[in-house]
Amino acid sequence: MNQDNTLPLAGIRVLEFTHMVMGPTCGMILADLGAEVIKVEPPGGDKTRKLPGLGIGFFRSFNRNKKSVVLDITSEAGRQTAAELAGSCDVVLENFRPGLMNELGLDYETLSKKYPRLICVSHKGFLPGPYEKRLALDEVVQMMGGLSYMTGPVGRPLRAGTSVNDIMGGMFGAIGVLAALRERDRTGRGQEVQSALFENCVFLSSQHMQQFLMTGEPPPPMPSRVSAWSVYDVFALAGGDQLFIGAVSDKQFNTLCRVLERTDLLDRPEYADNAARVAVRPQLLAELGAILVTHRIDELAPKLEAAGIPYAPISRPEQLVNDPHLKQSGGLVPMTTDDGGSTEVVLLPLTMGGRRPGVRMPLPRIGEHTEEVLAGLKNAA
Repeated sequence: MNQDNTLPLAGIRVLEFTHMVMGPTCGMILADLGAEVIKVEPPGGDKTRKLPGLGIGFFRSFNRNKKSVVLDITSEAGRQTAAELAGSCDVVLENFRPGLMNELGLDYETLSKKYPRLICVSHKGFLPGPYEKRLALDEVVQMMGGLSYMTGPVGRPLRAGTSVNDIMGGMFGAIGVLAALRERDRTGRGQEVQSALFENCVFLSSQHMQQFLMTGEPPPPMPSRVSAWSVYDVFALAGGDQLFIGAVSDKQFNTLCRVLERTDLLDRPEYADNAARVAVRPQLLAELGAILVTHRIDELAPKLEAAGIPYAPISRPEQLVNDPHLKQSGGLVPMTTDDGGSTEVVLLPLTMGGRRPGVRMPLPRIGEHTEEVLAGLKNAA
C-alpha cells in the first residue's frame, strides 16, 4: 500500500457525501488516481457498510483509498463544519435525493458564492427535465432506458446482473471532474457537474435507438436478434461445460472447422461465406453443437487460443477470484479491511505509464480520520 505523490490527481482534495454505489464509485476513481478523498459519514457510519445479501460487497468495492470523517450534517454545527471543509477542497461529491443538499445549504449555488473555485458533482437518477424529481434505482432506469428489454427474451425484460448504471454514473461523474478541473485551470472558476442513471442507460441503448432510426424497424431483444455472424453463440461441451465461440469472418470459420477436424463443412455450398451461413444459421448451430458436445473444454480452449478464434468460458464471479490473468497482471490485489482483516479488490481497468493505480490505504474505519481532518481546519483558521 504505497503512498504515491506522483499520481495524476495528487494535490486535489475531494469531499464526498455519498452512499451505496454511484457516488462512492466516483470518489474511488478520483482517490485511486491520487486525490485526497474525505468521505463524510453520519454518526454510526455509512449504512452501506452493513448491507446484507447482494449489497454486502458494496462498501469494500467502492470506498478504498479514502479517509473517513463522521459529521452530523443534520445539525447546525455539522453543516457549518461541512461547509468549512468544502472550502478547503477542490471538489464536492454527493448522491443524495434531489433537493437535500439545497435544504442543508451545501449545494453548489450556496457554496460557490463563498468558494468560487469549487467543483460540485451531483449524482442523480435523472438530469434536469420532466423526470428530475423522481427517485431512481439502477433497476428502475434499466427498465426505463431500454436495457432490460434488450437483455431478456421477448416478453421477459431482465436487468443486467450488476450495478451497471450506478458504476457508469460514477465514471461519468469522475470524467466531469477531470474536465472541470481542466477548465478551472483556464477560467479560475469551478462549476456544477451532474451525472444521472437514466441518461447513462439511454447512452448504453443508443446503438439500438440508432438502429431503429436508420431502418425504421424496432430492434428485437438480444436473445431474439438476427446475428450478423453465423457462429456467435454459447455451445454445450462434454462434461456439462459451456463455451462461447465467435467466428466472425470467413477466415475464422475456416480455421474453426480445421480446429474441429471437420474440413468437410467447408465443401458445403450453404456454408460458402458468412452471408450464406447466416441464412441457414439454425442448421449450422445445430450441426456445430453436435460436434462440440464431444469436445472437452480443457482440450479445445488451448486449440482455439492458438488458432486465434475468439472464445470464452462462462465464468462465475467466484471463479474470477482465482483468475490467472487478473492475478498475474496485477488487477486483483490485497487490501486491509476496516476490521483489520484482508480482502482482495479489483483495480481500475486501466494502466498509466505501465502501472495500475492501486491500493494506497487500508479501508477506513468509521470516523478514523475525523480528528486529523478537522484539526487541519482549526490550524488553517
